[in-house]
Amino acid sequence: MHAAPSSSPDNDPISVEAAAWLAKRDRGLTAAEQDAYLEWLRADSRRCVAITRLEKTWGALDALTEWRPAHSPQPNPDLLARPRFAAWLRRPVLIGMLAAAAALAGAFLVYQNRTRDPAPVLRIIPSPERLTLADGSVVELNHGGKIEAAFTPETRRVRLVHGEAHFTVTKNSARPFLVEAGNVTVRAIGTSFDVRHLTGAVEVLVTEGKVQVERPAALNPRLASAQSAPAPTSLVAGERAFVDTTAPAAPPVVAVVSPSQVAQMLSWQGVRLEFEALPLADVVTEFNLRNRQQLVIGDAGAGRLRVGGNIRADNVDAFVRLLEASFGVIAERRADGSLVLRREK
Repeated sequence: MHAAPSSSPDNDPISVEAAAWLAKRDRGLTAAEQDAYLEWLRADSRRCVAITRLEKTWGALDALTEWRPAHSPQPNPDLLARPRFAAWLRRPVLIGMLAAAAALAGAFLVYQNRTRDPAPVLRIIPSPERLTLADGSVVELNHGGKIEAAFTPETRRVRLVHGEAHFTVTKNSARPFLVEAGNVTVRAIGTSFDVRHLTGAVEVLVTEGKVQVERPAALNPRLASAQSAPAPTSLVAGERAFVDTTAPAAPPVVAVVSPSQVAQMLSWQGVRLEFEALPLADVVTEFNLRNRQQLVIGDAGAGRLRVGGNIRADNVDAFVRLLEASFGVIAERRADGSLVLRREK
């Protein structure tokens, strides 16, 4: 068990990290950031304590939003009195922490005892476009992605014009499957991989099988004149390559990625639920409609919690872990496999 944070938060790096996460929550977490936030909380119990402390500070400040000055020639002495934490509040970094703690409307939060809660909102964001190519290969296009396919009897060629796409390729060793993005070509036979076309770069993630990342001389005029090109780079499942397309001779930078990192990178797949100030009971209903794993509200207090978030509709486990880590909810598994959600006593 870790010790609680010290009484001088300005010297505590965990408090600084907590303030940074609260600031990110304020502007809205991406799906990948949301998972990273959860992992950050679970890695050290002191982090949840720091988040809770800053949230309580915000709660104290929130009372001032209802204060209205009386018609008096003298200032209110209570508001001008030096608080017990004023010594550390003077430091700029802690002022930033306090500001972050005073703005909790991020990608996943709980609204508690607010006098002016926003109206409940629920948006169901459909899954990305799914295309089946002439050979039976399947392409999932991230929102805004675009491809162009040109198949011949010898090759299956797809150009990723822009954006991101995940390919599940039908195996055919006599007919290679090529994905071109800028001056990068990904060669596969039967495999699954993701390609992201960025400004000045291309990222390739292999989720199954293996691929080759090539920089053909024909696509690089400067290399063609030298009659040379970088050797192909082989990738296997669980590896990611980053290719700098502004440097034609530069080899890809390859890194091994964990299953959780793969899940984060592909979190754009599937239906997403986006909700704000929605009672937890209503959120649970939406998850239960879309999953075999069922959630049960175990007490009225848990059901009334008003929560906001942006999360994949099939990511029940991550949703429950976040409730447990941050919001005083415990999950108990029943014999039938369902999870009962209750407020901690």
